[in-house]
Amino acid sequence: MDDQVLAAMARWPNVPAVHGWLSLSARGQWRLHPHGRGWGAPEGGPEEPGEAITSPQIIAFINRNYLADDAGRWCFQNGPQRVYVRLDGAPWILGLETDAQGRPLLRTHTGAGYGPVTHWWLDPEGRLYAQSDRGAGLVADRDLARTIDALRAVDGRPLDDWLERPAPAGIAVRLGGGAETPLGLVSADALETTLGFIRRP
Repeated sequence: MDDQVLAAMARWPNVPAVHGWLSLSARGQWRLHPHGRGWGAPEGGPEEPGEAITSPQIIAFINRNYLADDAGRWCFQNGPQRVYVRLDGAPWILGLETDAQGRPLLRTHTGAGYGPVTHWWLDPEGRLYAQSDRGAGLVADRDLARTIDALRAVDGRPLDDWLERPAPAGIAVRLGGGAETPLGLVSADALETTLGFIRRP
């Protein structure tokens, strides 16, 4: 967190938090909701899609001051004010890269390294989630196929073989030559509880 943010929090400790103004898309894009209706209108109207934040300086500021509270609610600490974030995917949106030796590695939407992964999860829609000490991550759709290709069962079989089974159970997988990690199925209803985050704080 930025020093000036910490100083502002100490100087004004009781600024009320806000909701509905900021969201993180399933592709890792920060979006501003200028009418504060990112959660929908008070009378139950639809959620605003929001406007993409494109300023590199603002994006970098949000990235540096993005964190979670003890309840699994993610927010941007904007000076003394906490701005809670609507998560359209997960707290971290993950991309797949390769290191200098050609090994696959995961990076978050903020540009930070992600891992080691302690658990992988697939939902009924085919989205791939990961868990690490940093919190829950969703593999971005643009990198999903490559990540699935990079995951192997511990016996070396591709993940597609497991997915083609009529009723697959959990298995252990490796990303590249990494550590053995469990992979299981998670329902949409159990996702937030299982991975420990709140999409609409």
